[in-house]
Amino acid sequence: MVRENFVDVDGHKIRYLEAGHSKSTLVLVHGLGASAERWSKVIPIFAKDYHLIVPDLIGFGLSDKPLVDYTTDFFSEFLNKFLISNGIENPHIIGSSLGGQVTAEYACKYKNLEKLTLVSPSGVMKQSTPALDAYIMAALYPNEDNAKNAFEMMEGSGAEVDPAIVEGFIERMKMPNAKMAFMSTILGLKNAEIITTKLKTINVPTLIVWGGNDPVIPLKHADGFVSSIKDCRFYRMDGCGHTPYVQAPEEFSKIVLDFLNSD
Repeated sequence: MVRENFVDVDGHKIRYLEAGHSKSTLVLVHGLGASAERWSKVIPIFAKDYHLIVPDLIGFGLSDKPLVDYTTDFFSEFLNKFLISNGIENPHIIGSSLGGQVTAEYACKYKNLEKLTLVSPSGVMKQSTPALDAYIMAALYPNEDNAKNAFEMMEGSGAEVDPAIVEGFIERMKMPNAKMAFMSTILGLKNAEIITTKLKTINVPTLIVWGGNDPVIPLKHADGFVSSIKDCRFYRMDGCGHTPYVQAPEEFSKIVLDFLNSD
């Protein structure tokens, strides 16, 4: 059963989902413009083996959206404070896209984790892509046509997009300060230094998962992560776009669980 909770982090109300009762904690960190619900297809699978904590990042979903600079440093510091506020020590962490960069930065700085999984992370790509441009357009002008087009491009396979995903995105982007937080995050990503040098300081076992057809952050950017992290495994999910945990949740979960359960 999935439980919705709120916690105070530095005076900001942060919403998160919680599931499972294992002693071992797994934290799922969503990407740009998303929310905890982005993980909905894998939450029931992971909750069988792990105590799941799935936040809405500050600035997104139902969490507070303060008027701040949403830099990658700000997000990694937020993640550290969020985990401390919940009394979480040495969790496994999965981060997707923006969440991948945030969790990688967290692993470099704080090292309070067991294993790290990065799904199509940002941090190396500096040139935009048509799919990312479409997503930004949908965030600035959140209507059904723009959002549907963006998510269809994101999946990269011509698959039908769940209308609930489109509707949820439109609702979130119409919330007060949502566009500000989104665009501030884009600016923060643009101004951040390429993460490859920092990645060499990650000292936990790491899994990189990438959709073979990812049009948002193309597969060619995987090497910047794989070649920089000492203890790294790589898995390409053929037939998937930017969010393989949405398109192929069973395959994705098996890949991750095999990694988490390995020595």
